[in-house]
Amino acid sequence: MATLVLGAIGGLLAGGIGRAAGAIIGQQIDGRLFGPKPASGPRLTDLTFQSSSYGAPIPRIYGRARVAGSVIWATDIAEDRRRVSGGKGRPKQTVYSYSASFAVALSARPAGRIGRIWADGKLLRGEAGDFKTQTGFRFHTGTEDQLPDPLIVASEGAGNTPAYRGIGYAVFEDFQLEPYGNRIPSISFEVIADEGAVTLGTILANILPDGFSVSANTQLPGLALAGESIASSLAQLNDVISLTLREEGEALILADSGMPTDMIIGREDMGAARGDQGGARLERERAEVDTVPARLALSYFDISRDYLEGQQIVARAGGGLREQRLSFPASLGAGDAKALLSKQLAKMLAGRERVSVSVGWNALGLRTGQHVAIEGLAGQWRVEQILFEAMVMKLRLVRLASAAALAQAADSGRPVLEIDALSGFTFLHLLDLPWLGNGVATAPSVFVAAAGTLAGWRSAALLQSTDGGAFVEEVGSTALPATIGVAITALPDGFEYGFDERNSVEVEFPHAGMALSNSDDAGLLAGRNLALIGDELIQFGVAEPLGANRFRLAHLLRGRRGSEWAMAGHQGGEQFTLIEEDSLAPVAVPYATPLTIYGSGIGDSAEISANLTVGGRSLEPLSPVHLSRAKAGDGGLILNWVRRSRDGWRWADFVDAPLAEQAELYRVAVSSNGTVIRTAETTTTHWHYDAAAMAVDVALGASIVSIGVQQIGTYAASRPATLTHNLIQN
Repeated sequence: MATLVLGAIGGLLAGGIGRAAGAIIGQQIDGRLFGPKPASGPRLTDLTFQSSSYGAPIPRIYGRARVAGSVIWATDIAEDRRRVSGGKGRPKQTVYSYSASFAVALSARPAGRIGRIWADGKLLRGEAGDFKTQTGFRFHTGTEDQLPDPLIVASEGAGNTPAYRGIGYAVFEDFQLEPYGNRIPSISFEVIADEGAVTLGTILANILPDGFSVSANTQLPGLALAGESIASSLAQLNDVISLTLREEGEALILADSGMPTDMIIGREDMGAARGDQGGARLERERAEVDTVPARLALSYFDISRDYLEGQQIVARAGGGLREQRLSFPASLGAGDAKALLSKQLAKMLAGRERVSVSVGWNALGLRTGQHVAIEGLAGQWRVEQILFEAMVMKLRLVRLASAAALAQAADSGRPVLEIDALSGFTFLHLLDLPWLGNGVATAPSVFVAAAGTLAGWRSAALLQSTDGGAFVEEVGSTALPATIGVAITALPDGFEYGFDERNSVEVEFPHAGMALSNSDDAGLLAGRNLALIGDELIQFGVAEPLGANRFRLAHLLRGRRGSEWAMAGHQGGEQFTLIEEDSLAPVAVPYATPLTIYGSGIGDSAEISANLTVGGRSLEPLSPVHLSRAKAGDGGLILNWVRRSRDGWRWADFVDAPLAEQAELYRVAVSSNGTVIRTAETTTTHWHYDAAAMAVDVALGASIVSIGVQQIGTYAASRPATLTHNLIQN
């Protein structure tokens, strides 16, 4: 009878599906369902590696899944050659960059959209659709009326470009390869074919031909079926979700669980075999528990691990060594995966028990695969075989597991996930800094500090102009994201000697990814926590978090590296930049030049610019200090001062700091009412303003004068040290 049933079903179906249906029913009849089966299609991990092999199967995506797909078209790698600035004091360099355009087939059925994209395991595109690397991108959903991609048409010609209808595929245009070692990386995609979970019934209805009815309510967040035939696709499902095929009239029903009881076999319906009036009405047999694996392991795509492979294990009571491994190309949470596995183990344990029962002719309507209940025995039983022997109808039944596949407590392990952070817009700070390194600067120390308004910002391409934008040249890209913001309170006037414990300043950053930390005094003396507010370099020992991305800075060192001239006149809203070497991109520009820097990052809708007139603070000698006066013997003045050096920030050996200029030279200027009335130069650290010169200046109308002393350096003059003097009361 079983042979007749299988033959009938095989005749109803065509090709591979007939063989698949026969295999499923055959498993129900002969018990091979309970043993491990050979793989029928690509293994689970095959979906995570990109390929371009001819004939490689393209998975059919249901719900949400991560797949690598197959490259179906690509251009040669394109080379771009650019001349960029080589940095301070260096010649221009020729920089080569590479890009490629290619298309990747992702789903053998229509898919609604693409979510995240990974390249070499790193996030390339975030959930919000923001790309972390510059590229053009299009996704063709796979409808039956979609048109060929215009880039492929432009390359191959309209007559040679298929539309790939029924295939969901992605096209990258001018994908920048520099972040990936100038090669095309391995790319995987989060493909969303259906929003929300999809039922197994929907999947089966899409797979099976006409003539089937489906009753399957198992829900899956996603599934990537890569079988080469209907039979192999059904086998991938049947490995983990046991499928039942049954006849109802002219229809074939494929179900996962929850089938109704088709007949209740009462005691009066059980008969003995002819010629055996005293024979048993019901014969029971139970296989040893060792026939069931001691452990079941399931590999799947773990949603909480960005769809990377996860594994759950369940074990039966009684111990043992045999383990069976199952592979399921589904996107699951850990709890749902363990529930499916537990249900499979429960089914195996229940299937150890079988009964044979003789029934009356009222059971003639039963078909293989239907479910029955037996009076006096708990649970449901599936009809595995129907036999006719000596005019007696006999059923062979197998026990069904009663537990439903409910979500269970399970752990995916600690995932190491790529942070999906938006980049926001680029903003730039241009810095004209004193020389912060060792030795003496020979060119202006101009830097670009850049960051984004959101934490996902990584970099921006830079261009510069020194003529107001008439000529623009590339200067590379920004350095690491800088810690930059604004001083929302005005930093009070300070003093340059010792710690400023009186004053503090509050600074604000655009996002929580920027933060400041405290430093002890030893760290400050070693150079930690150096920052630029306006034009003054400060150091701070205390950075008190205030919430809302704000910090209060205190325990200050003021006027660092010769910036004491900028300690007065601060205003709220000045730029704040934390000075860190790896977040500053140097710009080669001549002294006293108007500079415009343009930045363009991935998240920018328009080009960003910043302007600065380069003063060359690193080339300026430090202003003299300790300017004092004493009365000369002739009734005039003797001015004295102390020289400082661009190459001497620490008085370590108790000798004068190096000169660091071609010659020692000072300019003295005497001003009255803002007008210079007398200048002089000297090569020593004192100057005699004699009585005769003072009398001439008084005769010209001067009374109270300002006397300024500048050191004249190799490239520029220092800012003046000044004092005022009353010539009349001299």
